[in-house]
Amino acid sequence: MEPERLSQVLSSLLSRGGSFADIFLEETELTSILCEDDKIEHIVSGREQGAGLRLIKDFQTFYASTTDLRLARLQELARSLADQPPTFDPAPPLPPLEPEPAPWSHSLRISPEEVSLEEKVRMVMRANAAARSVDPRIRQVKVSYREGFRRLCIVHSQGRFCQEERPGLLFAVQVVAAQDGLIQTGYEVAGGTVGMEIFAESPPEAVAEKAARRAVQMLQAAPAPAGPMTVVLSSEAGGTMIHEAVGHGLESDLAREGLSVYSGRRGEAIASPLITVVDDPTLPGRRGSYVFDDEGCPSRRTVLIEKGVLRDYLYDRLHALKDGRDSTGHGRRQSFQHRPLPRMSNTLILPGSTDPAEIVRSVSSGLLVKKMGGGQVNTVNGDFVFEVSEGYRIENGQVGEPVRGATLIGNGPRILQEIDMVGSDLGFGLGTCGKDGQGAPVSDGQPTLRLPRIIVGGVGGSGLSI
Repeated sequence: MEPERLSQVLSSLLSRGGSFADIFLEETELTSILCEDDKIEHIVSGREQGAGLRLIKDFQTFYASTTDLRLARLQELARSLADQPPTFDPAPPLPPLEPEPAPWSHSLRISPEEVSLEEKVRMVMRANAAARSVDPRIRQVKVSYREGFRRLCIVHSQGRFCQEERPGLLFAVQVVAAQDGLIQTGYEVAGGTVGMEIFAESPPEAVAEKAARRAVQMLQAAPAPAGPMTVVLSSEAGGTMIHEAVGHGLESDLAREGLSVYSGRRGEAIASPLITVVDDPTLPGRRGSYVFDDEGCPSRRTVLIEKGVLRDYLYDRLHALKDGRDSTGHGRRQSFQHRPLPRMSNTLILPGSTDPAEIVRSVSSGLLVKKMGGGQVNTVNGDFVFEVSEGYRIENGQVGEPVRGATLIGNGPRILQEIDMVGSDLGFGLGTCGKDGQGAPVSDGQPTLRLPRIIVGGVGGSGLSI
């Protein structure tokens, strides 16, 4: 749609006042393949397009969406949003729309469009066969392939016109193994804002075998010990803790509403001096990366915690307006049907200077966490519980036998302050973050970390002494 017509819609949105208005236009192409019980359960391909219109008036959000992109329909929606009670928030002058130059772009070496649907199905089936061949105790295998391509156009009342073509690919394998009434699962995933070249680095068979071996290994693992102990979080654990225990509490809506343990603490020391946390949507190929956020702000790296000191929160435009500052470029929405919220993108603890092997050697008795599972966090006080999907005992500085059934129980702010060793490595996990009914693609990263004392929940009796 021509900028001149979009400008007319913006004028209608602001015709009865308001501090900000935008139009979010989206066209999405999606292909999804699911294999379960040794057969293809579904193949879905489709295209969806639509527009979301938003008006911010007196710090309130008025939002509407439609799949009808005719100018008359957009004008009708704009007038219905503008037709709110009288406001003391006069509309600013609407400048001419100007293209916002893209500071960078996503780069795909092999576009999914270049690979036939038949080859993608064969790839999924090869992964299924590879997982099942690992061990006869494997009972269930689920393989999913999902690709998406979003063409976005965002215009807003500050006079900017932004466009982005945002790719996304996700390949996931979940395996269930069982023996003598004991059931264990393994999960592995690959993907990002990448093309089919990801499978040169992570072949489907390798992803599947890794998930299967994790499930089988946990069948043979001893019950995890319980109690306070030293825990080493491997960089392979993927950053789940920093995402859940810290990241959500630094999103500006929760922080501003007093629903975060970090509310009102900018400038305070909240973590060990060894800890620096950033959120960076500009990282090439990562699942949470984007050129512009979903409000048309250019993406940029935001330092949240610097050497233990809280420096910033993640802002969208609405909460930036409320705090009288600029957005950090973290306004994200699931689709044109959803209003933007302050969200994480790629959140990570920066690497330190210690050899990861040295961190393990420093532990006389404790637990090594190689892979984190799900968990729950109370953002108000920072308390958390996380599952450990792959863990090992550490004895005399050596990695020992695998253990199962472990959970980590603690408090995010306290753990951040107590971390006493930070590795020189860096590993990433990826997934979809849920908030207020919306999903957003994200990745989380961390180096190897040593937690000198944390409660481990388990089923194997008393914990290891420190």
